[in-house]
Amino acid sequence: MTNPQDNLQEKASSYTGQIIKALSGFYYVEETETKEIFTTRARGQFRNTQTTPLVGDFVEFTATNTKEGTVMKILPRYSEMVRPAVANVDVALLVASVTEPQIQPKLLDRFLVYLESVNVEPVIYFSKLDLAKEKDHDQIKFFIDTYTNVGYKVIVSSSLDEMLDKLKDIVRDHTMVVVGQSGVGKSTLLNRLLPGLDIETGEISTSLGRGRHTTRHTELHDIFGGKIADTPGFSSIDIDQLDKILLSNYFPEMRAIQDQCQFRGCTHIHEPKCAVKNALAAGEIAQTRYDSYLQIFEEIENAKPKY
Repeated sequence: MTNPQDNLQEKASSYTGQIIKALSGFYYVEETETKEIFTTRARGQFRNTQTTPLVGDFVEFTATNTKEGTVMKILPRYSEMVRPAVANVDVALLVASVTEPQIQPKLLDRFLVYLESVNVEPVIYFSKLDLAKEKDHDQIKFFIDTYTNVGYKVIVSSSLDEMLDKLKDIVRDHTMVVVGQSGVGKSTLLNRLLPGLDIETGEISTSLGRGRHTTRHTELHDIFGGKIADTPGFSSIDIDQLDKILLSNYFPEMRAIQDQCQFRGCTHIHEPKCAVKNALAAGEIAQTRYDSYLQIFEEIENAKPKY
């Protein structure tokens, strides 16, 4: 005779998995071993601790049957983004068009600083190379060389198909989001990667709220042996809450040499015997990058506290 308690225990088996979609209070969890999708609710304690499970979270959950369960515990996150609200992202594809709109180095550097601050590896994709005018080629090469020399992974391709082929090795075994300013081609890229989503690509249609892709939730999709979020990320960022003293940590070329500065906590602005300023004078740090550093430093310094 079967013990009823055995059946109850079977119904409450514990599993681990990853949240791949969150919608209307439900969390869709992909179980680690079987890859089965369970529809779950978060246990009440998360409300008491003001903790919200995020898409991308690895969790422990109990299954009350073969399809439904309860999220019991959120496992430690190694990264967390606000827009889109995704956890455990490894890579962000930062799209920067070389024309329409042209590259804005200060905006590009803001994105890079934000991604560095949340422990997400940036990969820069310079889009629309096929539309670039010949007179702009030298400037485009300067930007490509600048960020390559800093140590960032840079994807350069003249066609979307070629770019997607290069993306395969980057996404494999990783979770990726796509970010960048409006109009650079994020939605076009996602529509090619995930056919059928029909994410709006025109700025006018987006502002009017037209188009077939009206879903506002974020979902992770399997692609190239990894996962990608089906959202074009964000086009603006708020970084004025960063610590200005830590800002140089988010510029890899500064981070590599700042221990050589004479003063601990050097801001690399006014102090003498500053390794960063010496590298700038020697041409080892690009002026555009240093200008971005100064602008962001001033923004943080002048920011009003947020409560």
